[in-house]
Amino acid sequence: MWRNCWRKRGVVVSRETVRKWVTRFGSHFAHCIKRDRPAASDKWHLDEVAVPINGVKMWLWRAVDGNGDVLDILVQPKRKATAARRFLRQLIARFGQPRVILTDKLRSYGIPIRELAPNADHRAHKGLNNRIEGSHRPTRKREKLVGRFKSPGQAQGFLSAHDQSTVIFRPRRYRLSTISYRHARSDAFDLWRSYALEMTA
Repeated sequence: MWRNCWRKRGVVVSRETVRKWVTRFGSHFAHCIKRDRPAASDKWHLDEVAVPINGVKMWLWRAVDGNGDVLDILVQPKRKATAARRFLRQLIARFGQPRVILTDKLRSYGIPIRELAPNADHRAHKGLNNRIEGSHRPTRKREKLVGRFKSPGQAQGFLSAHDQSTVIFRPRRYRLSTISYRHARSDAFDLWRSYALEMTA
C-alpha cells in the first residue's frame, strides 16, 4: 500500500488521488499560468523525446525559451516534418515569431522552420541544446515513480499542467539570493491561491 502513496508533512495521499486531481484541475491551473506569465524570450529551444505509452512509442515535443521556462508541449505519434510543423505552428500562434531557434540535428525541423519562421536563425547543434535536455528529467522521474502513461491524452494533460506549474514554483535558484527565492516562492503560492479562487467564482 505504502508504495502507492506519497507522504508529505504528515499527510498521506495515494497516487491515484493525485492523478484524479490533475485530471480534474490541472488544465485550469495550466491555463491560468499561461495567461498570466510574462512574455517569452525570443530564443527558443526545441526537442523531442520518446515516451512509451501502452507499448507504443510516442514522441513528446517540448519547447523552452531562453530563460529555461517551458513554453508548451505536444504528444504526437510521429517524429517527422509534419509533426514538427504542427508543434511549431502552435508555438508561433501563441508567442509570435522567434529570433533564434535551437534544435538538435533532426532533419524534420528544417523545412517547417523555413516555412513558418523564415526570419529566425535556426541553429541545429546537439551541444547547444543542453538547456532543454534538463527539462525532460521531471518526465523521466515521473515515469520511474508512478509508472508510464496510459494514453496520449493522459500524458498531454499531466505534462501540460506539470510543466506550467514548474514555471512558477521552481524559479532558477542559482540566479537568486535566499531572500529573493523566498519571495518568489511566496508569490507562487499567492498566485496558486488566486487561481484556486477563480474556480469558485
